[in-house]
Formats: sequence, C-alpha cells, structure tokens
Amino acid sequence: MKRLFLCLGISMLLTSCVKNEKRPENADAEITKKLETLYSTYGKSSDAIYSQPVIKDLFSPDLENTFQEAIDVSKADIDKVKKSTHPTDKPSLMEGSIFTSLYEGYTTYKIKTIDVSESTKPIGSHADVTVELENSSVTPKITWTDTVHLINALDSGWKVDNINFSGKTATAKDLKTSLQNFISVTKK
Repeated sequence: MKRLFLCLGISMLLTSCVKNEKRPENADAEITKKLETLYSTYGKSSDAIYSQPVIKDLFSPDLENTFQEAIDVSKADIDKVKKSTHPTDKPSLMEGSIFTSLYEGYTTYKIKTIDVSESTKPIGSHADVTVELENSSVTPKITWTDTVHLINALDSGWKVDNINFSGKTATAKDLKTSLQNFISVTKK
C-alpha cells in the first residue's frame, strides 16, 4: 500500500512538473506577440488612437473601457471646439506616445524579463514584463524601463492591464492613472 501511494505521489509530482515547464514557454510567446501588437500599433505616436478602433483582445476590459472613454472624451472636445466661437483653439488631445514613459516615444524596445504567476483571486494568471525602451533620435540618447502588467483570467488569453512608467521620464505613475487624469481634466 505504501508503494502504491509512493508511486502515485511520484507520478503526480512528475506530471505537475511537466505541465509547469510547458506553460511558461507558451505564455512567453503569447505575451511577446501581445507586446509586439501594442508597440507596433500604439507605441510611437497617438495617431492610431484617433484613426482606428481600439484593438479587441489586446487590453483587459477595465483598461479597454478607460482607454475608450479617454478617446470618446477627446473626440467630444474636438467637436465642441469646432462648433465653438473659437474653432481654431486646440482641443484636448492624447498626444505623443501614451503607452510609454517618454512623450517622444521609442526608437527600439527589448523585452528584458517575463514573470508569469498563477492567481486564485481572480482565477487565472498575471505577468509582469520588464521592457527596456530607447529613443536614440534625441541627444543624448534616452534609455528607460517600463513594466507592462498583463492578465489572463480563466485562460481567456493574455491582455494588457496596465503599464507602470519609469519614474525618471513619465508625468504619471502608470497608464491607467494617465488616462484617468486626461479624462478628468478634459471633462472640466
């Protein structure tokens, strides 16, 4: 009987080890693909924000709603200014590279680390990705590190949930705070 329990215990241990070894590799590939989409679409300029719909399945529902609200508030301000007695005034716009710490954006980026963790509240996984960004089009060249937080609730796929900005170049601590500040200032 002891041997049976010993064999079952060893087989369960080996099975769990095999599953854990495969999961990070798949997670890393999917996370890397999400970051490529994020940075290629939104990383360098805010032009894509106004010229196309928000990419589905890139952002968590919370971040997508906040992002869409910021876009809607900005578009409403653009219309308000156009219809005002001063149509040449500048409306509230999300300008620059809003998904990075530096207004001017980046020229290159490199994923430094991907830290995937399981979560029970809510059920799913989350990942913190350290991204080193560089802007070599300015003198002197600027290098900084942002941390992208992704979630994968109930295996629904990895989604960007927030970006913690570098303290040395950003005006806000993270993307959600930056978007919420923009919304509150624009609504006034």
